[in-house]
Amino acid sequence: MSTLDVARAELALAVLYLNKAEARDKICRAIQYGAKFLSDGQPGTAQNVDKSTSLARKLFRLFKFINDLHALISPNAPGTPLPLILLGKSKNALLSTYLFLDQFVWLGRSGIYKNKEQTELIGRISFFSWMGSSICTALVEIGELGRLSSSMRKLEKELKNTDKYKNEQYRSKLQKSNERSLALIKAGTDIVVAVGLLQLAPKKVTPRVTGAFGFVSSLISCYQLLPSPPKDKAS
Repeated sequence: MSTLDVARAELALAVLYLNKAEARDKICRAIQYGAKFLSDGQPGTAQNVDKSTSLARKLFRLFKFINDLHALISPNAPGTPLPLILLGKSKNALLSTYLFLDQFVWLGRSGIYKNKEQTELIGRISFFSWMGSSICTALVEIGELGRLSSSMRKLEKELKNTDKYKNEQYRSKLQKSNERSLALIKAGTDIVVAVGLLQLAPKKVTPRVTGAFGFVSSLISCYQLLPSPPKDKAS
């Protein structure tokens, strides 16, 4: 491929990525939590960026609760253990609740809904729902990683006299394991962010700590949404 072809391919991937509302939301989230880290909860430009970006992001999430509501009533993959099914459904229910309530928070903070106390209460309930969904996500990923590890050990025994990394099935399981490990790290950082936003441990999880963990979580989300680059055609 020529340099121009490479540039076109990279720009096409960038366009594909930025056309996703979810990707734009996560980029804004990185800006929001980066600003929170810089402000450390103190008034100023960084805190204004944090608050304005937080409010703007809520528009990206209007009616997004339908996605997890659909996942809640959808059938699970065959062979999934009952505890993982229950945790997965709990995650969907809690995340759908968070996204649904977040719409009322937007109405309150944009001045459409005038009851400030009710808005703050709804905001706290929504954050507790998000924290619960993150805990469920972490438990699901731990369980799925355990299942993957077990199946990979069995496959390694079958492939002990060959190069396991040349086996397509093994490479696929390894990739899934890496993806789930990253998802587990993200869920863990999101739990810390929720604790910070709810001020459950204000002395340990300060606005700066919340911002740092939120920024890392946002970068992971941005990475997870990256499209796969096209494979080079053999000349």
